[in-house]
Amino acid sequence: MDDYLSINAANWDARADVHAGPGGYRLDLVEDPSWLSGVVRFDRPRLGDLTGVEGLHLQCHLGTDTVSLARLGARMTGLDLSPRSLELARGVAARAGVELNLVQADVYTAPEALGGRTFDLVYTGIGALCWLPDIRRWADTAARLLRPGGRLFVRDGHPVLDSVVGVVVRDHVPDRDQQPWISGPGEASPALELPYWETAEGLTWSEDVTYAGHGTVSAPLNREWNHALSEIVMAVLDAGLRLELLVEHDSVPWDALPGLMVEDEHGEFRLKDRPERLPASFTLVARQP
Repeated sequence: MDDYLSINAANWDARADVHAGPGGYRLDLVEDPSWLSGVVRFDRPRLGDLTGVEGLHLQCHLGTDTVSLARLGARMTGLDLSPRSLELARGVAARAGVELNLVQADVYTAPEALGGRTFDLVYTGIGALCWLPDIRRWADTAARLLRPGGRLFVRDGHPVLDSVVGVVVRDHVPDRDQQPWISGPGEASPALELPYWETAEGLTWSEDVTYAGHGTVSAPLNREWNHALSEIVMAVLDAGLRLELLVEHDSVPWDALPGLMVEDEHGEFRLKDRPERLPASFTLVARQP
């Protein structure tokens, strides 16, 4: 199991350079003092006032969301598995004129890597949980990182979305008039093909493209795990945290199903056809008593 750390660290080192390049994260935008990442802009109504908050961003990648949280008033620490991501994140923070404390570690060893520090806010952004094999260990770790009264804030891809792959194109639909909700002949529709619940082995992929940027990923191998929404919620509760909010959204901030989704004016993607069919992301907030 431990080899997933080296595999995913190499993958995210390679992705970092692609994400920082043409067609990627547009890191030059952080120089505008009013700029916030699209992810944090979406989260802002639920984040509340962050003035003076000590925050930790787990799996911070290039630090664009970490910088954005700092601009909302938090004193931010970012933690990530990938050395190259953190190297670029330091440059992002310098361009933004924002002070960040950046630490290299995997999520499960964060309490030790941070010297036992605790925080008012532990933030996990979009597309993070799928890289972790054990959701209960994640929740226990988050609880250890929170001081009394501190909040865990998560927005991530919905596990239903993470179980969708490709499309189904039907050649024939019987009784179309009686079943108008079913895609008709020649129409594409999402297909549930991947595990919804957490599995011990996870899934291994080899992908030389990534979700942002135009370059080729030089270390394409990666390992992922899905976690059912019930597994996430119960892990948080069993870790001793008090659930305060759980919201499901019909959108996600990347084109998760190319050809089937449309982008809105806020950079969120949802199904073009009947978006009410698919929970695409969720927000969870829980508090340390």
